[in-house]
Amino acid sequence: MPGFGVWAARWWMPILFVVIAGHLTNVCVTLFLHRAQTHRGVRLHYLAALPMRLWLWLTTAIVTKEWVACHRKHHAYADREGDPHSPLLEGLRNIVFKGAFYYRKAIRQPGMLEKYGKGTPNDWIERHILSRLNWVGILVMFLIDVYLFGFFVGPIVWGAQMLWIPFWAAGIVNGVGHALGYRNFQVKDESRNITPIAIWLGGEELHNNHHADPKSARFAARWFEFDIGWVYIRTLSALKLARIRKVAPKLRRSSAKTVPDLATLQAVITHRYHVATDYARSVKAACAAELQALRERAHRGEPRNVPSLARLKRWLTTEPEALADADRADMAHALEGSQKLAKIVAMRAELSALWARSTETSEQLLVRLQDWCHRAEASGIDALAQFSLQLRRYA
Repeated sequence: MPGFGVWAARWWMPILFVVIAGHLTNVCVTLFLHRAQTHRGVRLHYLAALPMRLWLWLTTAIVTKEWVACHRKHHAYADREGDPHSPLLEGLRNIVFKGAFYYRKAIRQPGMLEKYGKGTPNDWIERHILSRLNWVGILVMFLIDVYLFGFFVGPIVWGAQMLWIPFWAAGIVNGVGHALGYRNFQVKDESRNITPIAIWLGGEELHNNHHADPKSARFAARWFEFDIGWVYIRTLSALKLARIRKVAPKLRRSSAKTVPDLATLQAVITHRYHVATDYARSVKAACAAELQALRERAHRGEPRNVPSLARLKRWLTTEPEALADADRADMAHALEGSQKLAKIVAMRAELSALWARSTETSEQLLVRLQDWCHRAEASGIDALAQFSLQLRRYA
C-alpha cells in the first residue's frame, strides 16, 4: 500500500490519475445513468452496476433518481421551453460554465422527480447511503486524494474530480452537443455530434445520433464513428454482466424492389430522421442551382425575395409543426418566385405527414407513400425523382 502522498512524487502522476479517474466517471455516467437507467437500452447486472454506483457516489455525489429525471425531461422538451439545460434558451456560455446550476434548479421543481424519475434503484444501499448520504461519498474521496497525493496536491486533484462532470457532462455534452458539430439526423432539436471518435466522454460525443434513437444502447450510426461506450457494453455482455435491450435498427435497401409496400412504409416511419436527412442532401445541389438562378434574375432587375441556402436548408430540415407562424409566412413569401423550390419544400412537408398521421391505417399511409413517389418522379425535378427511386428500395 502506498505511503502518505507518495502518488505526488512525479509531476505527471496526479494528471494521469485525474484523466483515468475522469474517464472512468464518464463511463459510469454513460453506461449506468444514461443508457441503462434513463433510457433502458441496456440492463446491467447488479455486480456491474454496483461498482459504478459506488464510484459515482465517491466522485460526483449524483443521486440516480435526480439525474435520470433531469435527463428525461431534457428529451421531453429538447431545445424548447421546459428543457432544463438548452444552450438555445440559456446561451452556450451559460450552459458550458454553469450547467450544474441549471441541473440543480431543474431537480428542485415540484413534481419533477415523481414524474420523470420512475424506475430507478430503491434498494437499501440507495435509500440509506447513496441518496441519503450522497455528500459523504465526495468527502471520502477527498480523504483518499489527500492520502494519495498529500495535503497540497490532494485537494487540487479532488477539486479537478469535483469539476469533471459539471464541466464535461453538464457543460460540454449539454452545451456544445446542442450548438456545435455535425448532424446525421434531422431531429426536432438542435443536437449535434461533437466528434465521430467518441472516447473521451464515453461515447456521449455522438449526441445527435443518441437523440435520433434515445433508447438505443449503441450511439455510433455511420461506418466512421466509434463509440467506446458500446465497446464496454459488448465486453460486459460477453461476460454476462449486461443484457442489450435495444439497438437502433440499420436501414436496409433492396435493389429488387420497385413498388413501395408495407415494409417500405414501416422502414420510412422507423428511419424518419434518416429519410429527412437524405432528402435534404439529395435536393441540396438542385436548391443551390435554383437559388443562383434567382439571384441572377434579381441582378437583372426582376424583383425577387431570394432566401439564403442556409435558410432554405433550415426549412427543409425542420418539421413543419416546429416552425413558428411568422417563419411559415416568411417561407411562403420567399418561395413565391420559384415553383421548383416551393415544390421541394412542399414535398418535404408531405413526407413528414407520413409519420405524423397516427389516426390513419397502414394501408391509407401506404397509398399516400405510393402517390408521393409517383408525383415526385413526375415533378420534372431530377433530384426528387432520384430520391423517390431510392425510397422505393427501402426494405
